[in-house]
Amino acid sequence: MNVLQILSNTLGQILAPATLGYALAAIGLSVHFGFAGLLNMGVAGFMAIGAYGFAISILTFGVSWWLAVLIGLVAAVGFALIMGIPTLRLRGDYLAIVTIAAAEVLRLLFLTSTWRTYTGSADGLFNFHTGFRGANNPIPPGRYGFGPWTYTANQWWVIIIGLVTIAIAMLLVWLLMRSPWGRVIRGIREDEDAVRSLGKNVFAFKMQALIVGGVIIAAGGIVTAMGTNVNPNVYVTSQTFFVWTALLLGGAATIFGPLLGAILFWVVRAFLSNLLPALVDIGWLPFLTAEQAQQLVFVLVGLALMLLVIFRPQGILGSKKELTFVR
Repeated sequence: MNVLQILSNTLGQILAPATLGYALAAIGLSVHFGFAGLLNMGVAGFMAIGAYGFAISILTFGVSWWLAVLIGLVAAVGFALIMGIPTLRLRGDYLAIVTIAAAEVLRLLFLTSTWRTYTGSADGLFNFHTGFRGANNPIPPGRYGFGPWTYTANQWWVIIIGLVTIAIAMLLVWLLMRSPWGRVIRGIREDEDAVRSLGKNVFAFKMQALIVGGVIIAAGGIVTAMGTNVNPNVYVTSQTFFVWTALLLGGAATIFGPLLGAILFWVVRAFLSNLLPALVDIGWLPFLTAEQAQQLVFVLVGLALMLLVIFRPQGILGSKKELTFVR
């Protein structure tokens, strides 16, 4: 068992596009659940709409990559409106049901062969990276960094885009939550009837929160797509649960909690994904195959989520005073 290789692979995940994408998704989900109290169980759908909007805009319509980013974000606004208009006037659990169903319907639409020309069906979409990896990449060709954080120029360009996007999203959320709008959102989370009695349009504020969080989640899907291909089998329900795990791990109603939770989640998952098969190979887990060891990672993640909700529901950076809307 190569311990150094396991540690190197684990530490390399800190700056991986998937980690950065999950961090953005967790920040957006924090706007939904942490600050506004909206039960969005369709995170994978928002990430998919951002990624597919980005890739389809480039491959089908030939637009520049930055315009494709805008199209992906605008598509997320439309997705939020479609789900929010019929549900946000009702109880919060209706939104949870609609979002998880809408995300799965969206994945099946991308998977169908009817629009294979545009969505790639089960094969997904690829070869849409040329624009921002080519002439628009200001980093000279080569490999840079040290140790597990050594990447090519194209990889560093995606990482820089992801880090800048995370910084912008965190600053936006911080400013919004310090504003009168943010105070209304927090009030709705605690007692929307009281806020409504003050003359505030609760439905409009909920819709605005759903759109803001959805756009940030879609940006996470775009950043993830920049580092790899777009495949419908990625945007499954388990992806939503992973983002929820990252959010609850760091702290739902916090600014830095989603980022910390996403990093810890991916580091632990990468560590277990490398460690458990290695233990199988050396005979320390003789009752498992290498494939079963990979599945055990998901079992351990689910167990960790249950323990987290029971013993530390406020997360690492959260405070107990923010728990009145959870319990």
